[in-house]
Amino acid sequence: MRQLPTIFSADRRRLLVRLIANGTLQAATIIGSMLLVRYAFNVLLNPEFDDPEVHLFDPSQVWEVAFFALGLMGCTGFAAWLRYTERVDAERLGQAYIHQVRLLVFDHMSRFSPRAFSNRSTGSSMLRFVSDLSAIRRWVSLGLARIVVSVIVTLISISVLAYLDTYLALCAIIILSLGLAWNIRMGPALHQVIIEARRRRGNLAGNINEKIRSYIVIQAFNQRRRERRRFRKQSQRLSDAMIERASASAGMKIVNDGATALSIAAILSLGALEVFRNLTTAGNVVAAMAVVGFLSRAFRDLGRIHEHLQAYRVSRQKILEFMQTRRLRGRSASLPALQISKAEIELQQIRVDGILDNVSGVIPGGARLAIIGDNGAGKSTLLQVIARLVDPDQGKVLIDGQDIRQCNLDSVRSAIGIVSPDLPLLRGSIRYNLRYRCPDASAEELARVCQLCKIDDLLQQLPGGEDFRVKESGNNLSLGQRHRLALARALLGQPAILIVDEIDASLDSQAVKVFEDVVRHFNGTVLMVSRFKERLMLADCFWQLDAGQVKIVQKSDAQLAIEASFQNR
Repeated sequence: MRQLPTIFSADRRRLLVRLIANGTLQAATIIGSMLLVRYAFNVLLNPEFDDPEVHLFDPSQVWEVAFFALGLMGCTGFAAWLRYTERVDAERLGQAYIHQVRLLVFDHMSRFSPRAFSNRSTGSSMLRFVSDLSAIRRWVSLGLARIVVSVIVTLISISVLAYLDTYLALCAIIILSLGLAWNIRMGPALHQVIIEARRRRGNLAGNINEKIRSYIVIQAFNQRRRERRRFRKQSQRLSDAMIERASASAGMKIVNDGATALSIAAILSLGALEVFRNLTTAGNVVAAMAVVGFLSRAFRDLGRIHEHLQAYRVSRQKILEFMQTRRLRGRSASLPALQISKAEIELQQIRVDGILDNVSGVIPGGARLAIIGDNGAGKSTLLQVIARLVDPDQGKVLIDGQDIRQCNLDSVRSAIGIVSPDLPLLRGSIRYNLRYRCPDASAEELARVCQLCKIDDLLQQLPGGEDFRVKESGNNLSLGQRHRLALARALLGQPAILIVDEIDASLDSQAVKVFEDVVRHFNGTVLMVSRFKERLMLADCFWQLDAGQVKIVQKSDAQLAIEASFQNR
């Protein structure tokens, strides 16, 4: 199984060193505050010092009070600055790591097989980039980083306290450690609560994503109340799960706060006994209580670490599973590039379970092939296999005698332009969408494609021309405008093979003319599926798909075959 990157890699070790130094300095401020408190109780508050009539204007003793006050304020202020710096450095560490993981997950996703990726819900996939990555970031910045600082602060502070009074130090560390151990013991139950909350969040996110995309369906069939009931149930289940998680987390906080209070009470009781027996001083007792107060934050952080760890473990496993999604092979630079000569396509025993069954045939270079068949016959799937958007379960696709699975995938993508309802326009400018397939195309090439697809006429109709902002899926454009832009996008870069999959429905007359001109004059091989026999009859060869198998149809018989397939739709 693939693994996530190392957290403390070479470029992040500098931040680790900064956190170690920060923890050491925080320990120094606690020790300084402890010694000042000890000094105050052993010296400033002793019976010889507290007679105001005698000592009120004694410069030496006023200076001692000022030294104590300034020293304590200095330690407190420096400690606050250190905690601020710790939080910023911890966040830098978490963000640097999650940035690397985010790019890694995106790189893996970009290599997924479209067929395998389509089996995942959009909400579930989004959860990997939002909730799961956030959980991992919290573990790095609020978990590991605080472990480093809290352990250093605790060890140094307790060591100095043990030097002053061993028994008080042991009393503090034993009780605080028992509280920490109890929190760790609560971990498995919290782990299950986190899994359940995450599952319910995923269900709700998936439902919201689906309803946003199909909102018009809800309105058209007047199912608002029904969908609201479903949404209400999912929202309530998520609320219950999050309350349960908050309850478990609050339980851990109560244990930590209780351990701190119990530790202070135990130190006060034991210290009083030691002072009574002249085994220690009141300053040592108060200093020990101050140390426990300072350390309560460190132990509170350590107590929450288990919560962050459990969320991290769940999210890490989900991301690793996501990265195991089946990928398309062929991205290695060592693979040979596809070399185009005639753009001849040969299919050898292509099988896609449940759709295509041993499809074989040859499409001559430069041909215009129309694929006909009933709905669900596998026409679009066959086009996707040829475009290598889907790898067949069996068989080969050869282009000019080369197995496209043994060729570099970038070269295969460059050789094939595809237009399909499954390939919508993207959010961004017209210019961004036109150049999407071939960003480095020359101005002359772009002008050629725009002229062929009548894009200049379209730009005159849109405010801003090429700067006009296209909404998601091109929803602020007419269907004809969308398809002309999609066709131009596919043609940029002069691909040798053009695949056109049912884009000619509801087109205006200008878009129909563009479509027909492109099919007639394209300098390469054209494969098309259409809902209109007039467009299909532009082809010079015909394949009929039936029961997962292909039959070659002569042009003289094509019109009858096309009409028969339309009657069965």
